[in-house]
Amino acid sequence: MIFMIVSIILISIIGTLSHFLYDISNHNKIIGLFSAVNESTWEHIKIALTPTLLWGLIDGFIYGANHNYFFAKFISLFVIIILMPALFYGHKALFKKDLFILDIIIFYIVIISSQYAFYVIIRLEELPYIIQYIGCAGTFLLFGGYMIHTLMPAKSFIFEDPINHKYGYKGHTETYSIKKKNKMDTIVKMTKD
Repeated sequence: MIFMIVSIILISIIGTLSHFLYDISNHNKIIGLFSAVNESTWEHIKIALTPTLLWGLIDGFIYGANHNYFFAKFISLFVIIILMPALFYGHKALFKKDLFILDIIIFYIVIISSQYAFYVIIRLEELPYIIQYIGCAGTFLLFGGYMIHTLMPAKSFIFEDPINHKYGYKGHTETYSIKKKNKMDTIVKMTKD
């Protein structure tokens, strides 16, 4: 139980920080593979997936010998991919607008749900080998899909930045350029006055 709480706290902190890492790194493309580069739903899914995958280095060391490990990891990642957009678009449909505080709460609910699913499955009796193989293959397929959708986002609403309607790195670059230009215009105007 303590290990689950620690995992939730650390994944939440890393996920929250990874929302800002792309800007902090001065738009480093490698950092952008693992952190949010725009405000699309996919990028918010990614900031929950990244620390959960990283946490796999720790929980893999502790639980890696458990026959259910890869299936538990697969389900924990799958929970993020399904639950994040379901709750996000669900609350938008219910309230007819985007509520920032609910977006933040949803992020933490998703992480808690993901880790809870992992710890429930890891404690089950040994699952059949076919389930274990599905978990192993599924984990690697999800990671591959994660990389593909980060580098080549599909032209779908889930990957579209709602601010500038661009995808992937282009979504962030334009948004950042607009903000930077407006800030520079304000500074220039202030110095002239």
